[in-house]
Amino acid sequence: MPVLVMKFGGTSVANLDRIRRAAKRVGVEVAKGYDVIVIVSAMSGETNKLVGLVDDTSPLYDAREYDAIVSSGENVTAGLMALTLQEMDVPARSWQGWQVPLLTTSAHSQARIEEIPTDNLNAKFGEGMRVAVVAGFQGLSPEGRITTLGRGGSDTTAVAFAAAFGAERCDIYTDVDGVYTTDPRISPKARKLDKISFEEMLELASLGAKVLQTRSVELAMRYKVKLRVLSSFEEQSDEAGTLVCDEEEIMESNVVAGVAYSRDEAKMTLLSVADRPGIASIIFGCLSDAGVNVDMIVQNISEDGRTDMTCSLPTDQVARAKQALEQLKTDGGLNYAELVTDDGVAKVSVVGIGMRSQSGVAAKMFKVLSDEGVNIKVITTSEIKISVLIDRKYMELAVQALHDAFELEKV
Repeated sequence: MPVLVMKFGGTSVANLDRIRRAAKRVGVEVAKGYDVIVIVSAMSGETNKLVGLVDDTSPLYDAREYDAIVSSGENVTAGLMALTLQEMDVPARSWQGWQVPLLTTSAHSQARIEEIPTDNLNAKFGEGMRVAVVAGFQGLSPEGRITTLGRGGSDTTAVAFAAAFGAERCDIYTDVDGVYTTDPRISPKARKLDKISFEEMLELASLGAKVLQTRSVELAMRYKVKLRVLSSFEEQSDEAGTLVCDEEEIMESNVVAGVAYSRDEAKMTLLSVADRPGIASIIFGCLSDAGVNVDMIVQNISEDGRTDMTCSLPTDQVARAKQALEQLKTDGGLNYAELVTDDGVAKVSVVGIGMRSQSGVAAKMFKVLSDEGVNIKVITTSEIKISVLIDRKYMELAVQALHDAFELEKV
């Protein structure tokens, strides 16, 4: 039988009625002749509740026990989904990560998938099982302990299973009906895309779009897994949702595919740092060791052997970054005049593979923002992306203006 992977997010399995609705969708695919691997998240809000219980019990918790606790939400959903399918006379059973087994690294709460042996599931498919309901987000460490893949890890689980089993497609069911040109809550003109390339989706996901976890898109691109994002609350059809696929499968790409934003950004500047080889390594090595995720980086022109170094980072990591850099200064490893932070900024980006072959996108973007009175603080670019850091109060204005300027509402 051909294999299809179907992943249902937390809102799609939030209660028994929604689990039944999801199970009916699975039954439709089984009737078409597929063996189906269903990946489920915990019921909506369940993981947050479990994380809260851990925090209330032990603020300095053992990460191994944290994983054992927070992964339990997916186990409940998997069992309920399997029972629901059995009630529909569909041969199904639930699988926890260790039973498959989904083998991971030992990095608890942020483990990475190493291997998914296919023998156990294939043996059961051969015996007549039609649906394997697998608990997402979890795996097994080399030490034999339960691990979790980080928030949103069920997306990554689904793509990894699709790659391991050579699935025809991986369908991601969520509470939105596809990938949009921007957030419809900000721009009413936002349009659902029928297709988007892996590279564009990867950029959008990393720049703030919440539709898919970044790691899941990376895996899909590496193993050429066709991804379809669609709503579990709307009527199903072969044309529903958005297909994430190779660039070659898209007949004609717009110059810009979408506008992404990230609201919770901060800007940090080290003033008057020594301009010498190795200084950037010292600064960003220190931040990396402190677990700070730095994004945009700009270094000013040197004057009298000194320079300024600016970067962007998540607002909730500012305190950690300041502590690390101040400690580095105290210990004598780094000499700077002042550390300036601004946690009132946002990142706005335009993304499109069409930028490779058409010039003028940056000039148009900067003019649009200028016409709206929006000052740009930091700029970074890649082959298919331009990102700017601006005052947060102008974020929605910037997104709407750029969406209109690049006429993304048009097919």
